[in-house]
Amino acid sequence: MFTGLVEAIGKVSAVSQQPPGRRFTIEVGELAKDASIGDSISINGCCLTVISRAGSTLEFEAGEETLSCTNLGELKVASNVNLERSLAVGDRLGGHYVTGHIDAIGELLERRDDPPWAHLRFQMPGRLASQVAAKGSIAIDGISLTVVDADKDSFSVALIPHTLDVTTLGQRNVGDAVNLESDVLAKYVERSLGMSGES
Repeated sequence: MFTGLVEAIGKVSAVSQQPPGRRFTIEVGELAKDASIGDSISINGCCLTVISRAGSTLEFEAGEETLSCTNLGELKVASNVNLERSLAVGDRLGGHYVTGHIDAIGELLERRDDPPWAHLRFQMPGRLASQVAAKGSIAIDGISLTVVDADKDSFSVALIPHTLDVTTLGQRNVGDAVNLESDVLAKYVERSLGMSGES
């Protein structure tokens, strides 16, 4: 479980093919100090397991399903990624509950910079529309954000200067693919409503 509050931007230093998956070596800086083999770390919103540690780099493996259903399949050497360690019991929850299980890949449709702010609109699959609402929460590449408005196939967010500086969204351009995870509470509400008429 994560909060969607990015702790650092990491940089991919190596990508190794391990059919049907891949191994990623990521320079994570200070986050490596207390990382252990088996720890869960969010990489662009995807929960991955640390399989090796050397200095300030960590290694992760991603399977075929993860590569095809997230933007991790597009990562290459020098790609930047958002990093967050898993939530520990007793930690403050400054964002919202983020599971690290991606629901869909979205696309940046529009970027309107209003320095030092920015307004971004993302495409989403129609099946997520019932789980995305104005003033609700969504995770984009692992970043907990508040939805400004939403329609049947897109939504917008307003980014403060801090978010633009400390996450990869500041580097995103129109057409870029992003990982989307809707609010887990919205999923349960939708499921409950859908099952309420069944006996």
